[in-house]
Amino acid sequence: MHRNLLLSLFLFIATASIGQSDKFKYDTDLLTKEFHASRREALRALMPDSSVAVFFANPERNRSNDVDYQYSQDPDFYYLSGYPEPNAVLLVFKEKIQIDSIFTNELIFVQERNAFRESWTGRRLGTDGVKNILGFKHALLNGQFADISIGFERFRKIYCIEPKDDMRDDKNDRGDLFSLVKHYRTKTANLKTKDSYNLIQLMAVLREVKTPEEMKLLRKAINITCESHASLMKSLDTTMTEYQAQAIIEYGFKVRGSEYPGYPSIVGSGENSCILHYIENRRHCRNNDILVLDAGAEYHGYTADVTRSLPVNGHFSTEQRQIYDIVYDAQMAGINACLEGNEFRAAHKAAFAVISKRMKELGIIKNEIEAMKYFFHGTSHYLGLDVHDAGLYGKLKPGNVITVEPGIYIPEGSDCDKKWWNIGIRIEDDILITTGKPENLSASLPSKADEIEKIMKEKRLFPLPAVEK
Repeated sequence: MHRNLLLSLFLFIATASIGQSDKFKYDTDLLTKEFHASRREALRALMPDSSVAVFFANPERNRSNDVDYQYSQDPDFYYLSGYPEPNAVLLVFKEKIQIDSIFTNELIFVQERNAFRESWTGRRLGTDGVKNILGFKHALLNGQFADISIGFERFRKIYCIEPKDDMRDDKNDRGDLFSLVKHYRTKTANLKTKDSYNLIQLMAVLREVKTPEEMKLLRKAINITCESHASLMKSLDTTMTEYQAQAIIEYGFKVRGSEYPGYPSIVGSGENSCILHYIENRRHCRNNDILVLDAGAEYHGYTADVTRSLPVNGHFSTEQRQIYDIVYDAQMAGINACLEGNEFRAAHKAAFAVISKRMKELGIIKNEIEAMKYFFHGTSHYLGLDVHDAGLYGKLKPGNVITVEPGIYIPEGSDCDKKWWNIGIRIEDDILITTGKPENLSASLPSKADEIEKIMKEKRLFPLPAVEK
């Protein structure tokens, strides 16, 4: 058969077999097009008259040679559009305006369908999919952005957060992200109405208060996380490595429907329990170790963030139990401070007060301010589409979801009795601010010392191969 005919036949078959993007083909509980449209409308309500907000999709990032990292959309872009693909730009206008032959208050430019590329890297929505599935009335190909007459000079305010300069330029694609940003800069050159800071603030206003649709996905991510943590509690023992513990909990995420971890899992034993963001996870666990496990599942873009500190042999030593109980009591004080109208740092202040007082009572520190050497991070951050989510860090509001995660970390060589060395403890839960008492969304996972020791006595779930030490 003639080569061109073969190619034409292949493209016809490929095109005929490609339907909607996999994300929308297989998952039935994604955020709806109505949700994303409502978020765009909410943004318009915050924007001043005669303004435009410009959002770019995240860059694709290279891992090595011809292998890229799995693509993850910019959270603001996803929040407003639901579009999961790269090389796109979204414009949200305060009022309806005329752009060439289009009269609209929003416009999205996306990558085109390509049967050959899709057979290699997955299905694309194209303009028809963006209209039919995501509900946009006007969607154009990204290659058209260079030529369309936006007329940015007509706006009193141009909001935009440009991507960092880590974009690759595909010389054969005038619609790639590099080109989209380049043409935006050309179209807005010398205009003094551009503003990035206030767009960050506007998006924080929206994203810091979770809607019921978002809470459904966030609860799912947290439930997956708690069940997976519990599986590891039942499996952990002194023969295990940190990476085997990581494998068990991340298996739990995946088998329960999570797409991937929301952040690199922190699995630190012994001296590594005192490193806040330790992610190498290569050490062999030992008999008297504490294992700090900070890992959260991501589900449809929303991530949990839960930490437990476990005695590898199933029983806390006297010193480990004393430090653990301080952190537990500090966390309870922090959670109780998560009330509507309180300042964001109320949980931290409450937790720090407990830790500083009790560490002084144990003789680990002489003055309460010295507790900062061993509790050197904040207690809370917002949670949502980012593990450290957008928010204003002002007064707590119903619908805020924040973490409460006090910790004590006493590395070897610390200025205290050696019996405390290499004890690192952090306890973290995900808290929903309500009009009444705070709701601990991850409360199903045991956190009291006695409860942890009890669940760790249960039947081992994952017999693992021995690893040479």
